[in-house]
Amino acid sequence: MPNDKMVYFFGGRKAEGGASMRNLLGGKGANLAEMTQIGIPVPAGFTITTEVCNDFAKRGQKYPPGIKTQLDKAMAQVEKTMGGKFGDAKNPLLVSVRSGARVSMPGMMDTVLNIGLNDKTVEGLAKAMKSERTAYDSYRRFVQMYGNVVLGVDHHHFETLLEKKKKKARVTKDSELEAKYLKELVAEFKTLVEKKTKKSFPSRPMDQLWGAIGAVFSSWGVKRAVEYRRLHKIPEHWGTAANVQAMVFGNLGETSATGVAFTRDPAMGERRFYGEYLTNAQGEDVVAGIRTPHPINKAGKKNNNLISLEEEMPAVYKELERLYQKLEKHYRDMQDIEFTVQNGKLWMLQTRTGKRTAAAAIRIATEMVKEKLISSREAVKRVDPNQLDQLLHPMFDPRAEKKVIAKGLNASPGAAAGRVVFTADEAVEWATKGEAVILVRAETSPDDIHGMAVAQGILTSKGGMTSHAAVVARGMGKCCVAGCGSIHVDGRKGEFRVDDLNVKRGDTISIDGSSGEVMLGSVPTMDSVITRALDGDKKEKKNRLYLDYAKIMGWADGIRRLKVRTNAETPEDAGRAVRFGAEGIGLARTEHMFFGEDRIQAVREMILAESTEGRRKALAKLLPMQRRDFVSIFRAMNGFPVTIRTLDPPLHEFLPHGKDEIDRLAKKLKIPASRLHETVERLQEQNPMLGHRGCRLGIVYEEITEMQARAILEAACKVKAEGKKVYPEIMIPLVATKRELELQRGVVERVAREVIAKKKVKVPYTIGTMIELPRAAITANEIAEAADFFSFGTNDLTQTVFGLSRDDAGRFLPYYVDAGILPADPFQAIDQSGVGVLMEMGVAKGRAVKPGLKVGICGEHGGEPSSVAFCHGLGLDYVSCSPFRVPIARLAAAHAVIDEEAKKKPGGARKLSRARKGK
Repeated sequence: MPNDKMVYFFGGRKAEGGASMRNLLGGKGANLAEMTQIGIPVPAGFTITTEVCNDFAKRGQKYPPGIKTQLDKAMAQVEKTMGGKFGDAKNPLLVSVRSGARVSMPGMMDTVLNIGLNDKTVEGLAKAMKSERTAYDSYRRFVQMYGNVVLGVDHHHFETLLEKKKKKARVTKDSELEAKYLKELVAEFKTLVEKKTKKSFPSRPMDQLWGAIGAVFSSWGVKRAVEYRRLHKIPEHWGTAANVQAMVFGNLGETSATGVAFTRDPAMGERRFYGEYLTNAQGEDVVAGIRTPHPINKAGKKNNNLISLEEEMPAVYKELERLYQKLEKHYRDMQDIEFTVQNGKLWMLQTRTGKRTAAAAIRIATEMVKEKLISSREAVKRVDPNQLDQLLHPMFDPRAEKKVIAKGLNASPGAAAGRVVFTADEAVEWATKGEAVILVRAETSPDDIHGMAVAQGILTSKGGMTSHAAVVARGMGKCCVAGCGSIHVDGRKGEFRVDDLNVKRGDTISIDGSSGEVMLGSVPTMDSVITRALDGDKKEKKNRLYLDYAKIMGWADGIRRLKVRTNAETPEDAGRAVRFGAEGIGLARTEHMFFGEDRIQAVREMILAESTEGRRKALAKLLPMQRRDFVSIFRAMNGFPVTIRTLDPPLHEFLPHGKDEIDRLAKKLKIPASRLHETVERLQEQNPMLGHRGCRLGIVYEEITEMQARAILEAACKVKAEGKKVYPEIMIPLVATKRELELQRGVVERVAREVIAKKKVKVPYTIGTMIELPRAAITANEIAEAADFFSFGTNDLTQTVFGLSRDDAGRFLPYYVDAGILPADPFQAIDQSGVGVLMEMGVAKGRAVKPGLKVGICGEHGGEPSSVAFCHGLGLDYVSCSPFRVPIARLAAAHAVIDEEAKKKPGGARKLSRARKGK
């Protein structure tokens, strides 16, 4: 145990802890102590630290030595403050035990209320409450909760007995049961516990307390808490604190109540006190749905038959208003509070930073700056970059009914509904007729690009977060659910199966790229206000949500150092990315331009040519098409730099693979089918990702690089002649040695001289390479001598560092993450201790040779917040990502600066990377 002190008291305006101790006391314990210190009426109690939780687990669910003495001392202070005695038959003090991790995990761990009740203390409680019924109702609740949470008796057994009792008493509500029936229930509940556990229900209050504390600590490891931590990336070693607090009762009659409230609307962020309460109830009743809760104030009333707290207890409500305003001003953030009114006296049981939607986060942050509660820098930090997905992509109406049939990876956010098709050609055919379609494939390939372009969304049974489907879908802003292993796709039969459900070609499904859900039928969607505004909708540009968004993003842009570019191959994507804030293109994949119906024929002719002359003849057909592509992109980017990657994938990807498809193509090309079959077989590779691709293609067939360089530079000259600024950056992929880059650079420079001389237009261009192989990073000092810039291709770098196939690793990587083997999927967030070390090495070695070397990243990690922060720390110049992730990267880059500044302050650790120093 790092600290000898394990128990921290709070109560009576004195506390041993405070808000700054949330790592040790958890968020709830730290805030209870803080509220006590600032004069908020909080029932006295004490917090057992997160360190004890971890130690408890290590010792096999045994408490560390010395804790009993500290707990007894703290309990004596609680008794003195509250005027009762724990376990006393005449003046009993009851306590609750609640969990409290350093970040809020609502509902994920356990709580036990009314600890200290037994057959003797319940009589003392009845006298103190002046209500036998209320005392026995508390006792009934305690035995039920303790029996379930601590002793493991399933909840439904208690509910069955409760329903039988209500039937016997001829009542429908728990609150209508008289004391005699509640006494019977207590006895029956105890008998149930003894039957199920083979042990008597504990009657000694101190035994009850230790059992409840152990259950709360153990709940850190229950399945729902583990899953919540996985989803929210909360480390397992944090542990939870246990908060033991004196009970106050909201179920003492009509002058008592309990409720929960938010100091602002958590859905849309409006500045209004928002909440619900119940009279004559305990805390869990408000959220259990047993009774309809009432609005906390008149402003929140939607049903005139429900009286508000403001009307029912005006003095209490006025005090609650004063306290919530004090708490929000003190914490300088929207608060989620819990309160109890006991015989007209208001007690505050908890405050925590309220969870909110992206829309609410943006509005609250901007309004708090206006109110001078926080600075613009703090406002930027209050908005989670990942939340922006909610604002930029279409979403399903949360009020709509839906039938979920499967769940896969949430590969590309958005909401899409359409009729099921199983081939790209079908998608085009149906879409041409005005049908909305969902392209369903086992996995996609570059040959499916035309179908993906017209589909509303893409669903695959295989592949991961950086599979072809996922990467292309994100680049297009298309909704995509990938790696949905529970569906079996049978394209030949025109159906996919989920258990015994068959979904056939033409059936309608909906897919949610934000949750990974696949739903039967068409689920209604809601348009994104911000996307419409960014796309030029004048009406939406006046929308409050968009104005708040624009303000936050403007502040973020003023803070960040990293530039943000986009991955795009079409003028439409490039234009949208610029509207989303992109400052250039970091990756234009030229191979994506080859799959149009008018182009693929020429590409295949080039592949099938048996001589250099034949290849040049086929490439000559592609040249004007590629040139038009680049002209349109340069125009769309309007002076921003454009990084264009030369041909990267192996040639076999451009050829069909099925016998029927090969035969049809042979007939179309007027060549023997046997020859085409032989070519397809010859080009097949055992491991194509490590085979004849990237710069290796350009070296063996330099005429490919020639054509692409000519198309790029002729397009640049044309656009520059129009009076526009053009900055082409030609990027050679999969370089492993300096000599490879020198050879390809020589080809590009020769073509550039020819084009510039012929066009008589001087274009500033640069030539660089992707660092996507371990050898390239290790020998970056050599490669830098031939490079004007580096761009980390972290998708392939991750593959080659781990020895993983990104299209197949989705089958087991989730297990690796769940089992703690890896902290995260390395294709989603940069593996900083492995891939990251090679990146740091590459930057440092490259800049040691060329101090001004421009370095960026163009893998899918460029839009993932933790990866953006890592790139900032390395001193990269820019990140590049799909258009819809550009705002996320902009905000994440600003967060990186703010976090770095915080580390520079006294007490904050600051560690500059070697790469940053070498810049």
